[in-house]
Amino acid sequence: MNGRVLFALLVGCAVVFGLAAGLSGAENLGRGLIALEREDGSVFLSWRLLDEDSDDVAFQIGRRTAGSSEDVAVLAQGEACRAANFIDQTARRGQSYVYELYPSGLGRRPRTSERWGETEISLTGRPKPYIRVPLGGDYDFQKVGIGDLDGDGTYEYIIKQPNFNTDPYQQPGYWKKSTTTYKLEAYRLDGTMMWRHDMGWSIEAGIWYSPWIVYDLDGDGKAEVYCKAGEGDPRDEKGLVQTGPEYLVKLDGETGKIVAKTDWPSRDGFSRYNYYCRNFLTVAYLDGNEPSLIIQRGTYSLIKMQVLDKDFSQIWYWESTQEKKKFRGQSGHGLTTADVDEDGRDELVMGAAVIDDNGKGLWSLEMGHPDVMYVADIDADNPGLEIFYGIEPRRETDAICVVDAGTGRKLWTHKEPTRHVHGQGMAADVLADSPGMEVYAGERDLRQRWLYSAKGKLIEFAEEGTLSPRALWWDSDPQKEVVVSRAIRDWAGDAIQSVEGRVIAVVDCLGDYREELITSMKGELRIYTTTIPDSRRRVCLMQDRQYRLGVVAQTMGYYYPAQLGR
Repeated sequence: MNGRVLFALLVGCAVVFGLAAGLSGAENLGRGLIALEREDGSVFLSWRLLDEDSDDVAFQIGRRTAGSSEDVAVLAQGEACRAANFIDQTARRGQSYVYELYPSGLGRRPRTSERWGETEISLTGRPKPYIRVPLGGDYDFQKVGIGDLDGDGTYEYIIKQPNFNTDPYQQPGYWKKSTTTYKLEAYRLDGTMMWRHDMGWSIEAGIWYSPWIVYDLDGDGKAEVYCKAGEGDPRDEKGLVQTGPEYLVKLDGETGKIVAKTDWPSRDGFSRYNYYCRNFLTVAYLDGNEPSLIIQRGTYSLIKMQVLDKDFSQIWYWESTQEKKKFRGQSGHGLTTADVDEDGRDELVMGAAVIDDNGKGLWSLEMGHPDVMYVADIDADNPGLEIFYGIEPRRETDAICVVDAGTGRKLWTHKEPTRHVHGQGMAADVLADSPGMEVYAGERDLRQRWLYSAKGKLIEFAEEGTLSPRALWWDSDPQKEVVVSRAIRDWAGDAIQSVEGRVIAVVDCLGDYREELITSMKGELRIYTTTIPDSRRRVCLMQDRQYRLGVVAQTMGYYYPAQLGR
């Protein structure tokens, strides 16, 4: 097998699990079984614990030599294998093995029909902490979407390439004429390309021109791809696209063919190109049961939002001009889905303002556009969710703050003047001796970075360092680690795992609840995954609705790591 890990997830015994009981668009997740060789020659196995698993469910691990007809040797079962990972200490270098996963407690040798999943690995003595997905050419990519395109319980990986970006802001160094068109490409985990969709010259090569998402909106068990589209080549002599029809299109997940389209919210009412060329697209459960498509146009001035059902019929339409309070110009660089008022229905955190599930403004900070925006349970002492903000425009005070997500009430604020809070910041529990999450934001121009506790206590101040650390669960303690300087490490600690390539995404897409790190290399997508054992039992993060929809939103706008909603 040339050291490549092959994956085959069987659905014979798989149970259908989803975002929450009864939700349309729920995913038929398999166990995501993986096997990786470790430095000491052992094999690390990891798989998903799912939402419908009982508290007493345990697992049975079998192993046989690849290509042989020998009986499966049982390596672990029962109480000894309640966690969703296991280390095979008896594996031998030079061998190829097939590992099989079964429910424990069968009381006999398991039958193939009872298998929950299998994976094959060849032990080469050259362990790699990642899975390599070869791409269809010698290019890297800008974004990755994740979804089960064919309904077999295994995620596919959809990329947007090449990694070229231009901003609509018409100043030197921002907007650049597009030299190529974006292509969306769908890959299976073994590197098989399923299809390619050329977005065409009507979509300029920049994040704000080209929103797209991956999700099973129509409820057939197979994810679709939705993206902005146009017709022909409407570029003017400068290379700007200022005319021509604009559409939302639906691509069939298995073939990439366009199967439906509808009009995108118009350019009407926007005063300039920089304002109407900023577009967003995501998914929300506005009624608590059925997923809807959310389209947004505008960030810094007029904002339009349209909600469509799976058949592209309009549910409601909203403009910032409809509100008495200031909602104009309050958008961020992402669009977050979260149930902020705990009524079972999702709201839309568009920035420094929230739109209720019924298409009415819920509240607005009236502070302007935020670069940093995370919705999470930051402070356990405050009921419900909170939002951490880093407001971009110059302010004398309060540009960095944590607010109550349901009301917008400020729980604490940064009291110093700021010029331009920049980057995506961070919200994550990275320090064991500080209750709740820590929040991080900074300014590039003034060389200032701040790490605050959930209660607003300043923990660290620095004049340099990343403005967008990526936090992820990686080792066996409750705190998250961070990706900084091409390595996964504890906060301000030594490297635990070095990484290569440009960091694209953090997501729980394989194995147990610990998150994978996806990077882009020339000609390949890499999925780094932990090989550290962990005795804790935690359900797959992708079955948390807010987390799953946070992953959906990562292919449009700025990248913000997904946060749990429960």
